[in-house]
Amino acid sequence: MSHIIRSTLWLMFFTAILVAWLMLYMMSVDMDVDWIGRPGPMADAMRQMDPRMSMYMPMANFVPLFLMWAIMMAAMMLPTLVPTLRAYEDLMVSANGTRVGWAGVLLGYFIVWVGFAALISGVQLALLFSGWIDMLGIPTNVWFAVALLIAVGMFQFTRAKEICHGVCHSPTTYFLTQWRTGFGGGLRMGLGIGAFCVGCCWGFMVLGFVGGVMSLLWMGAATFFMVLEKLPQFGHRITKPIGIGLILGGIGLALWSL
Repeated sequence: MSHIIRSTLWLMFFTAILVAWLMLYMMSVDMDVDWIGRPGPMADAMRQMDPRMSMYMPMANFVPLFLMWAIMMAAMMLPTLVPTLRAYEDLMVSANGTRVGWAGVLLGYFIVWVGFAALISGVQLALLFSGWIDMLGIPTNVWFAVALLIAVGMFQFTRAKEICHGVCHSPTTYFLTQWRTGFGGGLRMGLGIGAFCVGCCWGFMVLGFVGGVMSLLWMGAATFFMVLEKLPQFGHRITKPIGIGLILGGIGLALWSL
């Protein structure tokens, strides 16, 4: 019976990820944006609109923008939670964990990232109305993109990144020091791990403002690197090389723009 419950929960988990990615794809099609974020005729006309115009535009209103980011969080961040959920499973017997606790960890993690979705939606609106990005989240000034690439690359070398990545990379250690039983305990641990994960990965999300937040290529690449960073075998070895790559990318973009 427990095996059936375990399989069902994991199936629901991966189904949610697939549904989220399908919804993102459908949104990009509806907005006339291709997989690398290039706008078609309709999207190109929309991005030229003044967001201060008194008409309904989804990307200039908080609620639809927040829903887009919330779905994006599910698609991009749930895959990175797999090592954490497996670490919890490894401790279920020895530390008196339960399936409802497992679900609590998942829910707590998702709540934190939905909160981050609300925050970054506000940031996007502020950037849009101040003229730094257009309606599709694409920078209107190349130097803004350069600054983001270099800033996120430099963050990879900071102590804050090291601490947050340490929790995400070794969730077992976090569980052993913060262990709580039951659904409430799992929820509390999920909130904690989610907070460290936001501290570790916020930069990858901000990079959406480099190539456009509706770029499926950026979403896939960011998800891939965030998953790699959390793999127990070698995740700690790639944080600084990623930082170097981002800094060099920013410098290269700056030189290309001169």
